[in-house]
Amino acid sequence: MPKSKREKLLIVLIDGIGDVAVPELDNRTPLQAANIPWMDKLAASGLNGLLDSVEPGLACGSDTAHMSILGYNPRQYYRGRGAFETMGAGLEMIPGDIAFKSNFAYLDRSTGIVVSRRADRHFEGLGPTLCDAIDNIKLPSFPNHTVAVKYATEHRCGVRVRGPGLTDMITGTDPLKDNLPLVTCEPTDETDDARMTSELINELSDAFYNALSKHPINDDRRKAGKNPANCILLRGCGSCIDVPSIEQLHGLKSFLIAPTCIIAGLGMTVGMDIIKVEGATGDYHTNFQAKADAAVENLTSSKYDFGFLHIKAVDDAGHDRNVPLKVQFLEKIDAAIGDIISRLNKDELENGGSEYTVIIASDHSTPVLYGDHSSEPVPFCISRVKYVMDGTRGDNVERFDENAAVQGALGRFCGAELIKLAKSYMSHASSRDIQSTTST
Repeated sequence: MPKSKREKLLIVLIDGIGDVAVPELDNRTPLQAANIPWMDKLAASGLNGLLDSVEPGLACGSDTAHMSILGYNPRQYYRGRGAFETMGAGLEMIPGDIAFKSNFAYLDRSTGIVVSRRADRHFEGLGPTLCDAIDNIKLPSFPNHTVAVKYATEHRCGVRVRGPGLTDMITGTDPLKDNLPLVTCEPTDETDDARMTSELINELSDAFYNALSKHPINDDRRKAGKNPANCILLRGCGSCIDVPSIEQLHGLKSFLIAPTCIIAGLGMTVGMDIIKVEGATGDYHTNFQAKADAAVENLTSSKYDFGFLHIKAVDDAGHDRNVPLKVQFLEKIDAAIGDIISRLNKDELENGGSEYTVIIASDHSTPVLYGDHSSEPVPFCISRVKYVMDGTRGDNVERFDENAAVQGALGRFCGAELIKLAKSYMSHASSRDIQSTTST
């Protein structure tokens, strides 16, 4: 009997891929309007379905979605996204620390209104300098606590607070929409720790405003007619969590390519190796080909049997309500997926030691008409690389889009089932391949 090969899995997660009918696209979704031959080939050769990354009806965040997809119940383990963002930005977290996913924003102090929740999306030139200016800022009322700030991506930064008596049982300061008042941090339970922590965060918010308002960068922005980046919005207060690693949970040696700090921080938390890719910026300027190269290089090595490639730009286009750009990014990503599949197939043929399975999935829908996450499920596809290349048919689906996926053999399922489903698919495909080889 032929010797079984090493099973390897790649998940390509396209952030915010799902959408709704767009009048500008003749009432098609961006996926239906895009020219995506490789994703269509995957759908035609594999098994398809609709994925609710956490549960039906929930417009979830990327952090809870990724937790669920990787097999960690967010209702059991989630302690706020702040720790993930901060770890991903490069700040160490230890038990007792709290951290925030934070935005540079514009606050009109005279009215208390957050006019704009984010500074320029392309803030990479100024963000690190402003972060350096407020890193290790002092809080006179809390001399035993320290504050660390590290630039993340675009208008985002990670903020960590360390010291005695801290708790994540507090609200943030982010109003979540433009032109609403800055939120006062409040305790969410009646403990002394929660009261003290909320008072500290309100003092920190004021200290950030005072320091940033006086910074020369913001003087220059005012002179140029731009809004100053004078406020740090603090949200998603979180502490580090203790969970089994991916290898302990699933028996998979894994790597993660994720230029966004929040997803990288989650990967660190669950023991995935984080692969840094030059040019992978997590925004409109990201280098899709560089990410594809890194995915192939690492998955074909002997070190790993599970790779996770996170792609962010499509989600940004949805948030920015930019229809043409979402379609354009889908087409660019499709080309990168085609390159990945072709090169993995070449490795199968030339080296013969591995069988590759690829999943196309997403964490949530970000419809361009809404400009935000929504509760619609996302299309899902899983296929063997060699089935894509040799034209093997899967279920009756021929395209990768929201409507076609409804007809898929997998039906509608939740993210917690994804890894188990993938391992089952690979096991059955391996058995079928061995039987096929034996009978010829």
